Amino acid sequence: EVQLVESGGGSVQAGGSLRLTCTTSEYSYSAYRMAWFRQAPGKEREAIATIDSEGSTTYADSVKGRFTISKDTATFTLYLQMNSLKPEDTAMYFCAAGHAPPTDPMASVWYHFWGQGTQVTVSS
Repeated sequence: EVQLVESGGGSVQAGGSLRLTCTTSEYSYSAYRMAWFRQAPGKEREAIATIDSEGSTTYADSVKGRFTISKDTATFTLYLQMNSLKPEDTAMYFCAAGHAPPTDPMASVWYHFWGQGTQVTVSS
C-alpha cells in the first residue's frame, strides 16, 4: 500500500513562506504523478501543483509564480515551497499520488493515494 506522510504546515503572516514535505515509498515516487491539493473550509478540494515521474510540473493559476513543487530522488520526498503566502492560501494541504494523465493532471479523480493532510494558516 502506498503511504504518504505530510509535514511542514503551520501559521505564518501574509507574505511569509513555508515548505511542505511529503515522504513516500520508492515505488510510488517513480510510478505515479505526485501532486499537492488543498481544501479550505466550505470549499472543494483543488489541485495546486503536480509533478510527473520525469519532473514535468503543472500549477494552478492561483499559485503560479509563488509555489514550487519539487522532489528529491535520493530520499523519495516531495516538496512544496510556498512563498508570498496570502490569507486565501489558508487550507488543509494534502499530498497525493496517482496515474493522472498529462492531458488532465489536476483532476482529483486520478489520484488514489492520499496523505492525512497538514494545516496551513496565513494571517493578514
